[in-house]
Amino acid sequence: MDKLFDFELTAKLLGIDFVQTALLAAAVLGLVAGVLGPLIVMRRMSFAVHGTAELAFTGAAAALLIGIGVSYGALAGAVIAALLLGLLGGRESDRDSVIGVILSFGLGLGVLLLWYYPGRASNKFGILVGQIVAVDSTDVTVLVISSVVVLAVLALIYRPLLFATVDPAVATARGVPVRLLSPVFAVLVGIATALGVQIVGALLVVALMVTPAAAAARVTASPWKATVLAVVFAEVAALGGIILSLAPGAPVSFFVTAISFLIYLVCRSIAYFRGRTRKEPVSEPAALPSPSAPGR
Repeated sequence: MDKLFDFELTAKLLGIDFVQTALLAAAVLGLVAGVLGPLIVMRRMSFAVHGTAELAFTGAAAALLIGIGVSYGALAGAVIAALLLGLLGGRESDRDSVIGVILSFGLGLGVLLLWYYPGRASNKFGILVGQIVAVDSTDVTVLVISSVVVLAVLALIYRPLLFATVDPAVATARGVPVRLLSPVFAVLVGIATALGVQIVGALLVVALMVTPAAAAARVTASPWKATVLAVVFAEVAALGGIILSLAPGAPVSFFVTAISFLIYLVCRSIAYFRGRTRKEPVSEPAALPSPSAPGR
């Protein structure tokens, strides 16, 4: 327990270059995840994020096997997953089954690629649960460029995308290209999901992409306020997870998911107690007037 809360060791480790690089990467990832998260929740794409992460894992495993940057492989895998989801899961009734098929295929192929990889087991484990030691300046450059592209495209399509998310039938009637926006947004989510593979890992990236936004949705119905809160929650989880993991040397993903889950529980509690206080007590029915005495 003392090792977990060794503030002196944590402060010393914060001065190391790779830790600062990882913090910068986490801050960028938290921003992108927080901005996209509310739309993911409103569009009910949480399961799609998990399916995309599996092919991001597959791409990362392939990159590890052939000796190129893991971030490039994860990006390629996530974009392919997003395109497959957009092409095969056009109908809402088919979406869950398509995601399940892609998820299982991606995970199985990724396991096979890792089995062929002759290197250290820690590299294999890092793809699944994150490994901040492996985040270098090249990865941060890719992350920053990808994040700028994602945020720029999202800014261009945000209003029609939000309209299509809230009321797709009316948006279609008003001429909003709903069918085009869905795969475009899926690609943006895929890119953002791939960015989190090295920090949180492919298996637990949902903790940053979905949980902060789900927590924000519990305390506000405003899309703008939910976005701001989701960014704050994602930043706290990402940066706090890295800082807490330094002294014990434990996997970052545990602390990121733990902080995200704690924030979610707090927001659920706030929503619960706020709902109880808003319920007005049922007033007793007014007593009927007693029959008046006969007039004099």
